[in-house]
Amino acid sequence: MKVFIPKETAEFESRVAATPDSVQKLVALGCKVTIEKDAGKAAGYSDAEYKKAGAAIGAKAGNDIILQVSPAQITIGKQKFDMLKVPRITRAQSMDVLSSQANLGGYRAVIDALNVYSRAFPMMMTAAGTVTPAKVIIVGAGVAGLQAIATAKRMGAIVSAFDVRAAAKEQVESLGAKFIEVEGEDAEDKSGYAKEVSAEYKKRQEQALKDAMAKADIVITTAQIPGRPAPRIISKDMVELMKAGSVIVDMAVGSGGNCELSQVGKDVEHKGVLILGHPNLPSKLAAAASKLYAQNLVNFLGLVIKDGKLAIDEKDEIIASTLVKTEPEREKPAAPKSKPKATKAKGKK
Repeated sequence: MKVFIPKETAEFESRVAATPDSVQKLVALGCKVTIEKDAGKAAGYSDAEYKKAGAAIGAKAGNDIILQVSPAQITIGKQKFDMLKVPRITRAQSMDVLSSQANLGGYRAVIDALNVYSRAFPMMMTAAGTVTPAKVIIVGAGVAGLQAIATAKRMGAIVSAFDVRAAAKEQVESLGAKFIEVEGEDAEDKSGYAKEVSAEYKKRQEQALKDAMAKADIVITTAQIPGRPAPRIISKDMVELMKAGSVIVDMAVGSGGNCELSQVGKDVEHKGVLILGHPNLPSKLAAAASKLYAQNLVNFLGLVIKDGKLAIDEKDEIIASTLVKTEPEREKPAAPKSKPKATKAKGKK
């Protein structure tokens, strides 16, 4: 099997779909690996490291498998597999790119907020006085949100979190954060993801967040709905409730944004509040993110390569969930039957 890893060209993308370590594992699966020149440079991996691991450096030519980051997919022949649709089942956890990348993104969101925040996160007591701890709110307690909670807590902040899923309360509190409760529906779908909530619930949610944001120093939003634009949660009016020097990190800016004022790839200041809009936080940790992503892909390929040959079982739940289905070709309308030519009756002379 010939595997090709291209250099990523998408804006804000520094990751690569294979590392020297994952190349060795692909070779062990029976693959011949080719890496595009400088494909791993932005992530800190040199061509020399790839060569040492068993890869060739070259261009795309007659490859059976192509591994990519943006979009997050594996191409095998004419079939494409969307790695963002790996099902949330135990057997697929090692292939779950959403979780591995969101984990790093949640961590990085806190680091970015701290970098521009002009005060300290932890309480600090000195002979000159006391610095009070930062108050941090995390909106959305999925993988990214939980990591953001854990990171902010480790840094000494007072952390509160909100999520539309009732099950998130226990997870939030287990990390030492306060759960912001809103009475009403439980917006969790069968897959464990958040789903759209009613207009009435949104009103109660807005009021609860307004009360919390008026006292907050840092707000990190992570709320997203698979396959749909990110829900708009923080309005301009809510931003204006925050004191000057506060920071908002909108992790959902790439899919529409949770904050009304956030802009893709820009830091926006509104009445003293700084709103960060980097759409690809995992890419800011390119080496670590590439390592985890590449391992996710190796684990997936281990499912479809047996003894050096492709063995794609489309009935397998993981394969069926990730396989990109092409629109069936429309049946061409049958050509109209030509009418028989009328024949003139032969008359008697």
